[in-house]
Amino acid sequence: MTRVVVVGGGFGGLRVTTALRRAPVEVTLVDRSNHHLFQPLLYQIAMAGLSPADIAYPLRSALRAQQNATVLLGEVARVELERRVVELSDGERLAYDYLVIAAGAKTNFFGHDEWSGAALGLKSIDDAIEIRRRVLLAFEAAEREPDPEARKRLLTFAVIGGGPTGVEIAGALAELARTVMRRDFRHIDPSMTRVVLIEMQGRLLSGGFAPKLSDEARRELEELGVEVRLDTAVERIDDRGVSTATETIEAATVLWTAGVRARSVSSALGVELDRAGRIRVEADCSVPDHPEVFAIGDIACFVPDGGHAPLPGVAQVALQQGRFVARTIAAELRGAPRARFRYLDKGMMATIGRSRAVAQTWRGRVRLGGFVAWIAWLFIHIWYLIGFRNRVAVLANWAWAYFTYRRGARLITGEGAWRRLPELAARART
Repeated sequence: MTRVVVVGGGFGGLRVTTALRRAPVEVTLVDRSNHHLFQPLLYQIAMAGLSPADIAYPLRSALRAQQNATVLLGEVARVELERRVVELSDGERLAYDYLVIAAGAKTNFFGHDEWSGAALGLKSIDDAIEIRRRVLLAFEAAEREPDPEARKRLLTFAVIGGGPTGVEIAGALAELARTVMRRDFRHIDPSMTRVVLIEMQGRLLSGGFAPKLSDEARRELEELGVEVRLDTAVERIDDRGVSTATETIEAATVLWTAGVRARSVSSALGVELDRAGRIRVEADCSVPDHPEVFAIGDIACFVPDGGHAPLPGVAQVALQQGRFVARTIAAELRGAPRARFRYLDKGMMATIGRSRAVAQTWRGRVRLGGFVAWIAWLFIHIWYLIGFRNRVAVLANWAWAYFTYRRGARLITGEGAWRRLPELAARART
């Protein structure tokens, strides 16, 4: 029986596995987590809109009925390409006939790893919970803070990166403060919260959205009270906040959404990588000189025919590449030649807040904004969630939040989280 090892249970890895359910292969799916995460809604956990279980689904449950699939919880330490063996961090070795690398990406600070101690990235459930904890603790510390200047710093939030995630976080954070929590405190006015969105490019959503939609997204954010800084590069991030060439934004909480980098498994292959650590792949998504090894999704650098830039790290790319690779493996086992991967751009979306979103579909030919785009965003995201229970839970939570202006996941978790309050206050006063 042909052995297929899939590294990563995200959109691409799970799609490869399920698409091989009728193929004469044995699939082993290896992931560092035991669940599939719906990353497009991860910011909603960070902003207290949803609970983690609403957007995560156990991999074993997702593959329960697939008899030719096995799930292993573990991390890849090394790949021996010549011997066709994957070695896990605990020493277990998995032999393969085909290997699919779909391990995703991690936060990229572009050579400033020292910023990671002061800026929070958003790539996992743990990241989202930590952001939620920091954001809510900032409000709690401000409620107890007698110094007006320190209180102002505690209620200032800086978001670095004007892509879809940065826009969504900034909008959700502004709504959280000005709408959801406006009557929850006695000594502070959450509506005075300052949210600053910093983007190095000349417009928001520059990675594929039409300029008109970028302008609309900026206008919608500013209506929510978000301060948008364009053409602004970050020079330093520390406990005081964010420094640019023209100003220092004193913020107790800094959120980083400016970029991602491929996970370390890419370097374990010993093949050519791009500047973001992504694996350069051929037209059939295979690794050069190793046709039995594929890389898909965020970890792959795939430049389409006639293109100059690699495909973006979005769910649609990973899903389509996963389906393609599964079909390629199944077809090759039947003796059929390989095809070239062709990406169909189904569109891009970003939500800005309540009844606010921008969307463009079918290669930018259809552009939507406002309430119509928000409804489209809502139902498309529910459609792609795994599990009936998750779809119902997310729809119910969104309906509750829409009609009541409340969010039920405003939980500060972690034993002794309150002990951070004196530290937050001390940093705000310095």
